[in-house]
Amino acid sequence: MDFKQKHLLGLEGITKQEIQLILDTAESFKEVLMRPIPKVPTLRGKTVVNLFFEPSTRTRISFELAEKRLSADSVNFSASSSSVLKGETLRDTIRNIEAMNIDLVVVRHRAAGAPQFLTQCVDAAIINAGDGQHEHPTQGLLDLMTLQSKFGKLDRLKVVIVGDIAHSRVARSNVYGLQAMGAEVGICGPLTMIPLEAEQWQARIFYRVEEAIEWADVLNVLRIQLERQHRGLFPSNREYHQLYGITRQRLEQAKKEVTILHPGPINRGIEIESELADSEFSLILNQVTNGVAVRMAVLYLLSSGTAPETPESLNG
Repeated sequence: MDFKQKHLLGLEGITKQEIQLILDTAESFKEVLMRPIPKVPTLRGKTVVNLFFEPSTRTRISFELAEKRLSADSVNFSASSSSVLKGETLRDTIRNIEAMNIDLVVVRHRAAGAPQFLTQCVDAAIINAGDGQHEHPTQGLLDLMTLQSKFGKLDRLKVVIVGDIAHSRVARSNVYGLQAMGAEVGICGPLTMIPLEAEQWQARIFYRVEEAIEWADVLNVLRIQLERQHRGLFPSNREYHQLYGITRQRLEQAKKEVTILHPGPINRGIEIESELADSEFSLILNQVTNGVAVRMAVLYLLSSGTAPETPESLNG
C-alpha cells in the first residue's frame, strides 16, 4: 500500500488504512530495534531538521534516535539559541534552513497551526511534534501501537482519556486516532477541563473518575498542564488527586484490570499514584519504546511513500 500523505500534521482525517500502515511499518522497525546493531541505511543521504520552539525531552530524543537508527543526517534547532531571539520570523527561519537542502522537518511550536503554516513555506515534508493545544500525532500513534500490541486489535476497545483535556494536544490526537480505528472513546475530568468542542467528538464524557474506571478497558492519564492554564481550574493539587487521581484503591474498588497509559512527564501523586505508574497495570515504558519505532515509520513513509515488503527490505 502506498502512503499518500506528504506531511503528518495531525490524525484528524487520517484513514484507518493509513494509520494501520504506519503501525504495521512501526512493527517492522521495532524488529530492527531488537537487533544487535539496531540501525539500517534506509534514509542515508536524507537530512532531517528538528525544529523545536518549546521544551521537550521524550519527543525530541525519540525523533533524534529514530533519525540515527535510519542513518539520516540530523540538524537540531533550539529557539533559545537561535536568531528567533533577535526577532527573526518563523517563515524566515524555515526558509533559511530550507536553503541548506533539507528533506524533512520535525516541528514543535506553541502556536496551533504552525506546522500547517510551514507547509506553505517550504517543499520539505513537515511532521508535527506538537503544536499548541491542537495535536500531537506521533504520540497518538505510539499510544495506538502500544494498545494494539497488547490487545491485538483496537476495534471496540474502551479507552478513557483522563485529566486536563482542554489543554491537551495528546487528547485530541488520541480521540481522532482511536475513533478512526473503531475504538470507543471516553473523556473524564473536571468540568473546567472539558473543552466545549468535546461535544463534537462523539465521545462519552465522565465527570466522576470512578464511573470512567468502571466503563474503561484502558485509562490514558494526562498531565495537569499548569503552564498552559491562564487561571486556576481546580482548588489544589491535593484536591485534584482526591477527586480524579488514578490510584490502586480505585482500581481495586472497580474489581477489574485496567491498562494504564501516560504520555509523560508524570506528576506523581497528582494525576496518578506513584506506585501505580510503575505497576503491572502500566504500559508507560512500552509507550516510550514504541515511540522510536513509530517515528522511524513516519520518517520512512514520508520519505519513500510506500510500505516496506519485509523487515529485511529495510536494510537497503
